[in-house]
Amino acid sequence: MPLKETSFLKKLGPGLITGAADDDPSGIATYSQAGAQFGYGMMWTLFLSYPLMYGVQATSAQIGRVTGHGLATNIGRHYPRWLLYLIVSSLLVANIINIAADVAAMGEALNILVGGPALLYALGFGVLSLLLQMFIPYNRYVRVLKWLTLALFAYVGTVFVVHVPWFDVAREIVLPAFSLRPEYITTIVAVFGTTISPYLFFWQASQEVEELIADDNERPLLHSAEHAEENLKRINVDTLVGMGFSNAVAFFIMLTAAVTLHVHGGKEIQSAVEAASALRPVAGEFAFFLFAMGIIGTGLLSVPVLAGSAAYAMAGTFHWKNSLERQPANAKQFYAIIAIATLLGSALCFMPIDPFKALYWAAVINGVIAVPIIVLMMAMASNPKVMGDFVINRKTRLMGWACAAVMAVSVIAMIVFSFV
Repeated sequence: MPLKETSFLKKLGPGLITGAADDDPSGIATYSQAGAQFGYGMMWTLFLSYPLMYGVQATSAQIGRVTGHGLATNIGRHYPRWLLYLIVSSLLVANIINIAADVAAMGEALNILVGGPALLYALGFGVLSLLLQMFIPYNRYVRVLKWLTLALFAYVGTVFVVHVPWFDVAREIVLPAFSLRPEYITTIVAVFGTTISPYLFFWQASQEVEELIADDNERPLLHSAEHAEENLKRINVDTLVGMGFSNAVAFFIMLTAAVTLHVHGGKEIQSAVEAASALRPVAGEFAFFLFAMGIIGTGLLSVPVLAGSAAYAMAGTFHWKNSLERQPANAKQFYAIIAIATLLGSALCFMPIDPFKALYWAAVINGVIAVPIIVLMMAMASNPKVMGDFVINRKTRLMGWACAAVMAVSVIAMIVFSFV
């Protein structure tokens, strides 16, 4: 049976949601800090991260669609179990910390907008996210996530309420003033670390598997090559658009901070909410409102992705039933991990933990484990024993390995400059 004709929007799914989820409140804080501290001098990083993100995310998506299994299952089949356990346990820890930072930022954002108890708001957002994942079937839930991506346009809107010297911006992008100062190198590492995160690899691969489960007419390409061309084209478009969307929004966040906070003397930004509050006196109430509302919208999108990617990874590791299409009673361990990650992350907001330091260590963990995960992904996706006739093409392979190299250099730089 041929694939049904679909609109362009319907072709966008795993890639769009993955890309949008990358711009979570912790990412917003990183991009805002880069813009506030270095102005337009850090914006070139987002033009480099786009093709790198595309390469690794397209690879993860293709592994999921071709094999019919997520990354954890595939790693477990082809590599030592101890390596899988190390990767997945590190991912789980990093994701829980990231969830804590994101729900805390959402609670604080609602607090600065309407007043009230920020911690209770944070807990409420965590519980809301959990209920959405547990009780809405995937084919409907994914529509909710698609609509939540619109929240990111808040950051596009802020640029239109402030003055932007576009000629200066373009000059700095084309001819950036590189620096070997530790803070400049560390910020580059932070930008790449928050943009190219392991949880996104696991999520997009698993969402391709979810798409297979949701459509009775679809099977993994290894077992049914009939729709291969259409599916691979869809993955390509979906990932190009999703990663482009992610980097474009990051660009506007960084630009907003550069034309407001940096121009007014620069400012140390340690959270997304600090960025929103700092905008108020220099860019006005409307820019402040858009920025704060965007934090809530992006958090509602990213928290399910963080919890879900951890659950997919754990389920693939231990061969549990897993799918957001299943009822919780039919995939108890899978939903238990979603619940534990979400609620534990929300509970961490009540602990005397410095959220900025927590995010730093989450970024360290993500940066370190991203390198071996990307290497394993590229090796699997290039191996006919894993992918059959659907090994990744030369362009994707080149960008994926380039991503591994950049992330490896970032980790080395992060380690070196942490001792400088």
